[in-house]
Amino acid sequence: MKDFEGKVAFVTGAASGIGFGIAKAFASSGMKVMMADIEEEPLQRAVAAIRESNGAAEGVICDVSDVDAVRAAAAKTIETFGKVHVLVNNAGVGGGGETGSIPLEDWKWVVDVNLMGVVYGCETFVPLIKEHGEGGFIVNTASVAGQMGMAGMGPYNATKFAVVGYTESMNAELAPQGIGVAALCPGWVNTQIMDSRRNHPGGGADDGAFAEEAETTMSDAVKNGMSPDTVGKWVLESMEKDALYIFTHPKWKTMIEARTERLLGAYKDAAESAVIQADEGALTSIETDFDAT
Repeated sequence: MKDFEGKVAFVTGAASGIGFGIAKAFASSGMKVMMADIEEEPLQRAVAAIRESNGAAEGVICDVSDVDAVRAAAAKTIETFGKVHVLVNNAGVGGGGETGSIPLEDWKWVVDVNLMGVVYGCETFVPLIKEHGEGGFIVNTASVAGQMGMAGMGPYNATKFAVVGYTESMNAELAPQGIGVAALCPGWVNTQIMDSRRNHPGGGADDGAFAEEAETTMSDAVKNGMSPDTVGKWVLESMEKDALYIFTHPKWKTMIEARTERLLGAYKDAAESAVIQADEGALTSIETDFDAT
């Protein structure tokens, strides 16, 4: 996507953090931005801040875990701006704990927001982007935690891995139609992610989702993390490059390499296994599988 002037963007989780950083970058590029968030007062302040900088922005309250709320927000976007070109499914929450002790209501909350919120956004907005035939772009906020599993972060990791896979699937489907799709996989960014339980449907009290030591370590890392404004500017630049993956911390490449080596090692083990090689089905390539469909 090369031309942003006059385009319309819908951004969730836009009242603070990465969503606000992206909304500011979009407005600075000449886009009209519908900012969606579950918290009304912070959203009003964020919209006002962009307008004070001569940006075009409107706000809408939206719980992304509620498909009807997402549909209503989409309708307001079309009513306000006439069309939509860019979708940013950014709203997300943190969640973790020791396997076997995580309340199932916590699992449901994290899945409903982090995964189903992305699904609802895409299923609602993709037809609207296709409708005008002018192309567009979708950014789904995953995490570097969607590239590598980390102890004590099962629900968060699971949803972020799912978002990456979903994004890859949509990119293969929609890129030929002039709609780019990218997975934003940030590392530590200075946001309110560690305080996301304030919007938990069961209340904002900390139920011990993380061990105290781990929570302190992560909180310190987040507080000293990258500026959300930097992430917003980088997202805009990455969209110009039609990126599929948007990473934020170059030095974390070593962790990606370590995971890749483990994956390649597992394939090497399969290639050297007499049990596997004795089965003719093992000789089928992925190209052949796709051709057969």
